[in-house]
Amino acid sequence: MAGTSDKWADHAKRHLKAELKRADVSYAELARRLTDMEIAETDTSVAAKVNRGAFPAWFLFAVMRAIGAHTLRVEDWS
Repeated sequence: MAGTSDKWADHAKRHLKAELKRADVSYAELARRLTDMEIAETDTSVAAKVNRGAFPAWFLFAVMRAIGAHTLRVEDWS
């Protein structure tokens, strides 16, 4: 089962990294935006969560809002 969860964590990591790149937002800028949303984060804590790929759903939703991404497309994941 760990292989399956590792696969999905990798999808999540790659998706968030792509969204950050598309939005031209660095980890430091994301941490600032999240902190402005009253979610205390540092660039180091953001990088750790994203690179691990295993983060809570609330973090994914908060990041997507912080960078102005309005959709999450999962049908392209294989």
